Amino acid sequence: MLNWNETAVSNATIADATGLGSIDRGGARVSVDEKRMINARADVNQLLPMKYGWAWEKYLAACNNHWMPTEISMQADIALWKSADGLTEDERRMVKRNLGFFAASESLVANNIVLAIYRHLTNPECRQYLLRQSFEEAVHTHTFQYIVESLGLDEGELFNMYREVPSITDKAAWALGHTQSLDDPAFSTGTDAADQIFLKDLVAFYVVFEGMWFYTGFAQILSLGRRGKMAGIAEQYQYILRDESLHLNFGIDVINQIKAENPHLWTSAFQEEIRAMLRQAAELEAAYGRDTMPRGFLGLNAESCERYMHFIANRRCAQLGLEPVFAATENPFPWMSETMDLKKEKNFFETRVIEYQNGGSLSWD
Repeated sequence: MLNWNETAVSNATIADATGLGSIDRGGARVSVDEKRMINARADVNQLLPMKYGWAWEKYLAACNNHWMPTEISMQADIALWKSADGLTEDERRMVKRNLGFFAASESLVANNIVLAIYRHLTNPECRQYLLRQSFEEAVHTHTFQYIVESLGLDEGELFNMYREVPSITDKAAWALGHTQSLDDPAFSTGTDAADQIFLKDLVAFYVVFEGMWFYTGFAQILSLGRRGKMAGIAEQYQYILRDESLHLNFGIDVINQIKAENPHLWTSAFQEEIRAMLRQAAELEAAYGRDTMPRGFLGLNAESCERYMHFIANRRCAQLGLEPVFAATENPFPWMSETMDLKKEKNFFETRVIEYQNGGSLSWD
């Protein structure tokens, strides 16, 4: 148990890391070399001089990728949903379970950013991106509210699925387990054990939640859109997917930067823990696929989604410098790669530009 003096020191350390400590009137100016991803002694309120240009570039890219769900018409989707023969029962089940998962998941991700990651990531340019990401998570939650309201779905059913549908509950509970330690007011990084807990949280939310679990949902809805069904929802999911791709890349960069600055944390045993996390996450997603698609529908079924998770899990391992967790697997949905190509363009007069940049940043070359 901490005595009073130890508690005071601990609280002061936490306050300094958050940027809410008392101002040191005689403090030296921050140098680039003092800046670190975690456990920095530099003033976290000083953006400049900047050390991690990649974080700032991602912040700027995110600002240019601004969009709002209400800009996209839902009229065709509403008519199709209300039509007796517009969608099969299996397709309707998938759409509702999909919306139910995402409706709560975006809030869980936002809570993790605000209540856990932001507190312990001691770099201001990364925090700048986190602030933008938090707004995007709010836009995504707004999107699902807009879809539910437009289609006249049961709000209570959709927004409570994360507590009432086991395959969704299991995923949410798994992810929340990695946030609970960081949300403890007494938790702080600075020891190997605590720093590894923080890294696990980053893997759970950036690599698994946003980088694996969301992708099954994207494939399901975008598969409908490819067949001309629920085109409005598909377009919104396409924009969310581009946001999430940037979130994932930011998270991977953060994890790899922490590894580079703290190589002693990335032990063989810890790497095996991370690989086990990714394997378990893929298994939970396979169960979700069986729940949302018990019989499958044209071009999509639970088995193909499980293979997709194995492909994605191995890809995430490679991005983290880990050995794969599954046997080499072909991507069953190569068209998803095209969907994620941020440079691909659509006819501006048919829809929004694919990069959906705001007016001030559009190029008319």
